[in-house]
Amino acid sequence: MEASETLFDFIQQQSGKLLEQTLTHTGLTFISVLLAVAIGVPAGILITRKKRWAAWVLGFAGIMQTIPSIALLGFMIPLLGIGPKPAIVALFLYALLPIIRNTFTGINGVDPSITDAATGMGLSKRQLLYKVQLPLALPVIMAGIRTATVINVGVATLAAYIAAGGLGEFIFGGIALNNTNMMLAGAIPAALLAILFDWLLSLLQHINIRKARKTLYLLPAIFVVLSSFYLIPDTYNGKMLAGFTPEFMGRKDGNLGLKSVYGLHIRTLVISDMIMYKAAYEKKLDVISGSSTDGRVKAFDLLVLEDDKHIFPPYYAAPIVRNETLQKYPELEPALNRLSGTINDSIMTDLNYRVDYLKQNPEKVAKDFLVAQKLWKTPGTGAKGNIRIGSKIFGDGYILANMYKMLIEGYTDLSAVTKTGLGGTKIVFDALTNDQIDMYPEYTGTGLLVILQTPQQVTDSIISEPQKVYDYVSTAFEKQYGIKWLKPIGFNNTYALMMRRSAAEKLHISSISAFTHYVNQQ
Repeated sequence: MEASETLFDFIQQQSGKLLEQTLTHTGLTFISVLLAVAIGVPAGILITRKKRWAAWVLGFAGIMQTIPSIALLGFMIPLLGIGPKPAIVALFLYALLPIIRNTFTGINGVDPSITDAATGMGLSKRQLLYKVQLPLALPVIMAGIRTATVINVGVATLAAYIAAGGLGEFIFGGIALNNTNMMLAGAIPAALLAILFDWLLSLLQHINIRKARKTLYLLPAIFVVLSSFYLIPDTYNGKMLAGFTPEFMGRKDGNLGLKSVYGLHIRTLVISDMIMYKAAYEKKLDVISGSSTDGRVKAFDLLVLEDDKHIFPPYYAAPIVRNETLQKYPELEPALNRLSGTINDSIMTDLNYRVDYLKQNPEKVAKDFLVAQKLWKTPGTGAKGNIRIGSKIFGDGYILANMYKMLIEGYTDLSAVTKTGLGGTKIVFDALTNDQIDMYPEYTGTGLLVILQTPQQVTDSIISEPQKVYDYVSTAFEKQYGIKWLKPIGFNNTYALMMRRSAAEKLHISSISAFTHYVNQQ
């Protein structure tokens, strides 16, 4: 039995990636704080002169900080796309309030007798500001900058969600894979950065202004240097950039397999499945992980690269259900199996296209299909019991969950509730084994490699034969988890590496091996 990997082992293996993420995270933090200081301090000074504006300016900054950080990033994407721009703008808006408020409070808190004496000595308003008010208010202003910096170190972890990089990549990957070491590898450095930056700025906050005026003049330069850390990873990595989902990053049939089997070493960004395809289309990414039946492959004219070394097993979809649920409600299995054999690859691609690209409601898409197949029936009373249906965060999961809900309610006296968007495989499978849900649609390849973690020798012997993979996972799931695989739906939603068709044709790349050869020659 293999020993469990420790946090130290993980950090040692991923030291290069961790350094890159730390530099990126530092750069994102200080670019946004630098912009906030450049705007916030003058704004704070302005509202000390025009106090009728104070409520409006502070109110605006306060509203920006009350918007949930993930929502603020979401608002930025339609305006600025993905990558560092929306992340920097969102972080800048988050940092404004403490800087503006502390500048305003610090200047207003200067003893009036001191300002009166300075005015009486003949100082102009400008001289009064620079020689008296700002020096005396500096500790309060620095406290605001400290607060803004610590806030932004934390919020910047979310930048990974929109392909801006940073320590959030490991955190999101760890959550998707239920990998504590991966989560801590991102969370601990982020916490340490916040503590370190807060401590360094506290030293400046309490510095003797008269003795260290030159040091304070260097502060903007220090912020600029730290901001430039965001650009450093670009200088020592190749030109090609890959965008992979958090789950793909940690899977044997994902980034780990690409490295070990193909020898592919490429700079990667963790990115949400929701924006990954568009990012490739907009040339923000050169290659992405994806699903072969995703409708956006067609919409954005992407080319699926041939898996010529076969790291991706068959991914035939089928519902998996707790045995206790099937024993309690024996009518459930025949109802669910009505979907078996009705959806092939092209049909699933079309359904996904409607949801992922045309933004149609998954429930409507599911019902339209069932109606067309003459499978839809008016729901019954649902008085006998309730079935909890889970799904992952992908479009096909939403669609299938709604189809199963309609089949259950139409063909049995059971009701059903969907719990969609439960995250990656580990999270939704743990929900199933812990009796939080009764069933969800899963894929044979995922069951083989991710859940069962089948030995390589066994995997190699069955990976090319879909029926053998299905039989193996069916038997193993029954034995280990008390979970039954029902009949396959029909489509094979395999993982794939894909790039823009125009770029692939220009570079004469059609397979993962050819892509690896091109990347490694750069």
